[in-house]
Amino acid sequence: MTNQSPIIALKRNSLLKIIKGSVVLWPLLAMMALPKPVLSLRDTTNGIALELNRTVESRPRLGRPNELRTVVIDPGHGGKDPGCMTSRNRESRIVLKMALQLARKIKTEMPEVRVILTRASDRFVDLSERAAIANRNRADLFISIHVNANPHSRAIKGTETYTLGLHKTEGNLDVARRENAVILKEENYEQKYKGFNPNSPLAHIMLANYQHAFMASSINFAEKVERSFKHNADRKSKGVKQAGFVVLWRTTMPSVLVETGYLTNADEEKYLASAAGQEEISTAIFKAFAQYKAEIETVE
Repeated sequence: MTNQSPIIALKRNSLLKIIKGSVVLWPLLAMMALPKPVLSLRDTTNGIALELNRTVESRPRLGRPNELRTVVIDPGHGGKDPGCMTSRNRESRIVLKMALQLARKIKTEMPEVRVILTRASDRFVDLSERAAIANRNRADLFISIHVNANPHSRAIKGTETYTLGLHKTEGNLDVARRENAVILKEENYEQKYKGFNPNSPLAHIMLANYQHAFMASSINFAEKVERSFKHNADRKSKGVKQAGFVVLWRTTMPSVLVETGYLTNADEEKYLASAAGQEEISTAIFKAFAQYKAEIETVE
């Protein structure tokens, strides 16, 4: 199916459309016009089955220099990579629900912000493509959402938000190893990631030297997320940490990876899998986002 009209027509009452495999939320009544896009039928996600072959990366950036115009929300894992698992739950499905709720909250409260999801269904997306989606769309912030696990203790609980940086503890390295191991499921990963070995501590340390230009802003947002978890969701915050995450390595904007709790802790698993818990977590991240946006846009 092709459509040469400059207006993109979506299913009635939908907030979603697919752009090159990523999902963009738009205002219901104010659709963005693009220069003669070509639409083709691909697959169905929440009733939408459109792929835009010409992306919006050439769209001019208007408004204030510090304006936060675009945020990319990345639900971790998906498809053949379920992430952390228990007999009842899998990470990929829990974080997708959180990401969709966060996206809706931002789009509802801030319709001027472009909200892009790296996936909107339980499908696999390469780590490199997640960063590429953010880069192609010139995002101002990248938020990767995950749940945690600890194979050695079922008592450990709490949230932690990571930026790309040096490993301060062996625990940080373990989290990075686990999240980065997904590249082993990708085709030609050795060529794609320039020989990066997710099992090598040295490789992770080398990764941590990237993204210095955005470190201060990344830490700023990460601190707001952890404070919001503590004050707005009554979660135990383990603070802001640094580690070498592949998904953050190639992004060219402030980026964080949020671990929202431990599936290996029975109480937290029940909370994270519940509708009420997912609502509380997504609301806490949204409040941090709103605070961060307001702060950076007031800077002259």
